[in-house]
Amino acid sequence: MQKSHKNPLEALTPEALNMLQTIAESGSFAAAARKLGLVPSALTYRVRQIEDALDVLLFDRSARQAKPTAAGIELLREGLRLLDDMDAIASRVRRIATGWEAQLTIAVDTIIAPAVMMELCQAFLATQPPTRLRLRDEALSGTIQALDSGLADLAIGVADVARIVGKDIHHKPIGSVNFIFVVAPHHPLAKESSPITPAQIAQHRIVSVADSVQRGAGLTIGVAPGQDVLTVPSMSAKLDAQMRGLGCGFIPEPMARPYMESGRLVQKEVTQTDRQTNSRYAWRQSASVPGRALQWWLQQLAQPATRVALLEQHRLP
Repeated sequence: MQKSHKNPLEALTPEALNMLQTIAESGSFAAAARKLGLVPSALTYRVRQIEDALDVLLFDRSARQAKPTAAGIELLREGLRLLDDMDAIASRVRRIATGWEAQLTIAVDTIIAPAVMMELCQAFLATQPPTRLRLRDEALSGTIQALDSGLADLAIGVADVARIVGKDIHHKPIGSVNFIFVVAPHHPLAKESSPITPAQIAQHRIVSVADSVQRGAGLTIGVAPGQDVLTVPSMSAKLDAQMRGLGCGFIPEPMARPYMESGRLVQKEVTQTDRQTNSRYAWRQSASVPGRALQWWLQQLAQPATRVALLEQHRLP
């Protein structure tokens, strides 16, 4: 392959990386050219310039489709990371200039009431901020890890405070949540006399929420050795599974309450100590003054009524 006069640094511009991503997503040079407003020959020429500068073949042209080669796949993967890094730099620059973050990412644990979170989002967006809002569904230790790893700016519903590592992370309490043992009315344990023992529970499938932690060992709560387990991605999925009789387990009392009142769940007393979780919110603050979007959310979370609602106001769909 004849090398271009361009060196790799000159070839790998943000525009070039976005162009390669468009080709990979479109599946062909012709389709990508239409999206980019180019004639196919011009697009092909630009790609060949990049390939010449890198001295690699990025797309397999043996078929009609533009299929990335192994080298192309790696460049696309690293290109996305580079584009994200560029966005982060631009975000910091804009924040310095205006005091607003370009984007605020909130990690929300599945123990938090979804409707209340949406109401807070609605109130925030009603102020017409320049900040883009992004929510991440997390569970257990994954909630704080999202913040600690830099994937989130604010975490709501943190239970595993021991995993907080970063020195620039601050946290405050939301409140405590009681977990109660509930089953569907047609579940075998519904007919057993109370209190239910751990040995009785171990004979039945338990529904467990998967820890969304990305690195390291996640938390596993309330599963006996050898017990059959149905693992679900969220507390709402756990609630749904237990109402269908697919298993048993502990559910936050505020979340289970409406379904007990409607007769779709039955609470059973257990012999072990009641489970209680102390929920917190945490945020990353490296500067002396947080960005204006984060300030808004911290002001809402400082209100007792907001904190109670986040844990208590679970509603029937």
